[in-house]
Amino acid sequence: MTTHKTSTTETPLTLAALGIVYGDIGTSPLYTLKVAMAGVDSPESGHVLGLLSLLFWLIMLVVTIKYVTLVLRADNRGEGGTLALLELALRGVQGQRRALLVIVGLAGACLFYGDSMITPAISVLSAIEGLHLVSPAFDDLVIPLALLVLAGLFLMQVRGTAAVGRLFGPVMLLWFIALAVLGGWRISQFPQVLAALNPWYALQFVAQAPWQVYVLLGALVLAVTGSEALYADMGHLGRRAVQRAWLWVALPALVLCYFGQGALVLSDPAALQNPFFSLAPEPLLVPMVVLATLATIIASQAVISGAFSVTRQAIQLGYWPRMTIKHTSDSTQGQVYLPRVNLLLFTAVVVLVLVFQGSEKLANAYGFANAGAMLVTAILAFFVLPARVSGIWKPVLISVLVLLLLLDLLLFSSTAFKIHQGGWVPLLVGGVLLALMVTWNTGTRKVRSLLATEQQPLQGFMQALEHYPPVRVPGTAIFMNVVPDAVPAAFLHNLKHNKVLHEQTVFLTLASADVPYVALQESFSVTRLTPNSWQLVGHWGFKQEPDVPRFLAQVSMLHPELDLEPMRVSYFLSRQSIIVPASTVFYKALPKRLYALMARNADRSTRFYRIPPNSVVEMGMQLEL
Repeated sequence: MTTHKTSTTETPLTLAALGIVYGDIGTSPLYTLKVAMAGVDSPESGHVLGLLSLLFWLIMLVVTIKYVTLVLRADNRGEGGTLALLELALRGVQGQRRALLVIVGLAGACLFYGDSMITPAISVLSAIEGLHLVSPAFDDLVIPLALLVLAGLFLMQVRGTAAVGRLFGPVMLLWFIALAVLGGWRISQFPQVLAALNPWYALQFVAQAPWQVYVLLGALVLAVTGSEALYADMGHLGRRAVQRAWLWVALPALVLCYFGQGALVLSDPAALQNPFFSLAPEPLLVPMVVLATLATIIASQAVISGAFSVTRQAIQLGYWPRMTIKHTSDSTQGQVYLPRVNLLLFTAVVVLVLVFQGSEKLANAYGFANAGAMLVTAILAFFVLPARVSGIWKPVLISVLVLLLLLDLLLFSSTAFKIHQGGWVPLLVGGVLLALMVTWNTGTRKVRSLLATEQQPLQGFMQALEHYPPVRVPGTAIFMNVVPDAVPAAFLHNLKHNKVLHEQTVFLTLASADVPYVALQESFSVTRLTPNSWQLVGHWGFKQEPDVPRFLAQVSMLHPELDLEPMRVSYFLSRQSIIVPASTVFYKALPKRLYALMARNADRSTRFYRIPPNSVVEMGMQLEL
């Protein structure tokens, strides 16, 4: 009975993993061999077999060994992704080493945004370009159709992916079946191509043309795009479901498809024009274009949702200003929609489609973004994985990680040759976002340091105030406090101008933890300062949403002495206006002015913390950086 129950729960999760995790890497056959074999007029057997052998072993080393076997074990309480891995790597690390790790981790997250821009553009374009094989007359419709599909995809984000998500798994299963069947059919017509499974062909290819192979790696890296999704989406489905979906379905289907394309090219060099769609017989071309378009929409949906998730994590961890976050599912906490991010991504994708005009040209930019993100993961894994093993396995693991890091360095450096051909796009986007993240984090810590310096110790102040208490008024006042153990400016302003105290006073400090989820019993601490005042510190995981009213309701259940009835609670907040003195030197003033601009455009605290606006008293103050 146990076995049957386990199998019935594993199958839906495995199917879901195909839709959520493997859309990106599953659509790579649309363009990988086409780009890798670009410019080859009459491919020789040795060239094709060597390329296929390299491709196969690259997939095995990068996806199967690095991600599926090793990196999935570097989970932060079940959650994955660059920022989750960064938080694990930073534990116990201080000084310059910590600062360097932060920059590396943030760079990986910023490159992911480049991936989120390029994936929808290249995937949808490559699918619709298959219409050329139906009739060249469709060529002029490729760009308009791609923009139409992309517009529908981004408009759909506001409704969430819950309803559409149920179709993702079955559609991707059908897609992988199509890849396997078409690839297997072409292999049966030219079975000699299976010799490329032997790594000797890859080694021989490297020995004969080392420089050509090195440059070729910049194209072959497209076959492992989407590897980061294996790790980033682990929290939704669990490690085992992600591993099963890869080993049982995705890996065999991809290998059959790539080798089928190779067999077709060897038997018919004219197939180089579009080796993927040439796999299908003519009557199946239009259905394959439709299925490919659906698959690329799913692949695009995965990275768009990933961009929302990464942005939310960055906000919670203090690397990005507050933004409007809307939940699109009542049952699944991870399904969120960020209107600003959606609009910016859509604008960027449209610009990429109009500028590059084709998937082949976009491939250069795509490879650079993915290779950079994979290199960052390899570096951070060095600080996490070895600490989780002991004995003889530790040096073995370190040796494997060194080899994988060298491979990632090769892949990244080979894509660097493509910077002038499109790789500058994710590099520019990543550089700008990295500068903004560092500016926001540095500025926020500076503001908190200034507030801590200027404010008085909280407990001593409240105890002194008990000796000469002002007039008390009914209800509970909650003062949002950025710096714990210090008197907030809003409290002083209230005393100065209103000259009253509420019956109960609560000083509330909210902080993000370095774990994805915090249990209720660990989410807050209450310290009684005086008979009528308390300090309350709340903690949220970086994948949880702060909801102050709901949080206070939970606190009141465990601490009935606190009167937190919503109709009797008033919230007092300080709103800082950042001032940069005109006399500040330009190069020092620039990051300060940038921080001030970001602070002005950040979402208001009341909206971010879901505090009812009609219960808020906001007091302004100026702070000079």
